Amino acid sequence: MSNKATLNTLLQLKAQNEKFSCLTAYDACFSHFISEAGVEVMLVGDSLGMVLQGRDSTLPVSIDDMVYHTQSVARGNQHSLIMADMPFMTYATPEQALQNSAKLMQAGAELVKLEGGEWLNESVKRLSDCGIPSCVHLGLTPQSVHKFGGYKVQGRTPEAAEQLLREALAAQDAGAAMLVLECVPNAVGKAVTEKADIPVIGIGAGPDTDGQVLVLHDMLGLSPGKPAKFVKNFLSENGGSIQAAISAYHHAVKNSYFPGKEHGFS
Repeated sequence: MSNKATLNTLLQLKAQNEKFSCLTAYDACFSHFISEAGVEVMLVGDSLGMVLQGRDSTLPVSIDDMVYHTQSVARGNQHSLIMADMPFMTYATPEQALQNSAKLMQAGAELVKLEGGEWLNESVKRLSDCGIPSCVHLGLTPQSVHKFGGYKVQGRTPEAAEQLLREALAAQDAGAAMLVLECVPNAVGKAVTEKADIPVIGIGAGPDTDGQVLVLHDMLGLSPGKPAKFVKNFLSENGGSIQAAISAYHHAVKNSYFPGKEHGFS
């Protein structure tokens, strides 16, 4: 893959009903391998709090942590679009969102991701007006894990599903460039993807979203404990080669082999 992926690339793929892949990255070495494999989007995830720092949630991650890792990922990247997470309580107001987004964009991000529903729309609009593309993360939002009372599937009742769809379209209207849906029933992932004009990335949101994302360490089977239902270990199937596992993940998403029925929620 020689061409650099952009938001326009993802919009074209969506229009052509073609899938794209996304993986988390935290350093230059893995960034290089992920980019070389053709993965369209790399997410510098605040999941680094758990997989790199050994914390039990993403909440302690700071904006300085995210800037450092975004800089590292940007140095290793050739082809992928780089999206960076805004950490917990760094975007409580539109002004705060603007200041911290600017730090991530200057560090090498091309898109910032924020977790939350309709309360975010003012910030999303402010970012868009200032030329900063944003991705809104809906469904299970890990920064709100204590509010949810744990990592639970969202949008399971008709009312909750309707609210998710409403929030997704409101985020799009506010100027969001992309959406992430986490841990929602397959039918909700499908409905949001069909109604939204912008690309939708799923993680535990069924096979019908435009793109799929996994945490790198989960995809390589390196995370301790029992993996989530939506995770698949690509390393064990590919002879222990990290490069082969990353390529296999990318091709499985592109060709709709992943996620399978066993990775979704009814």
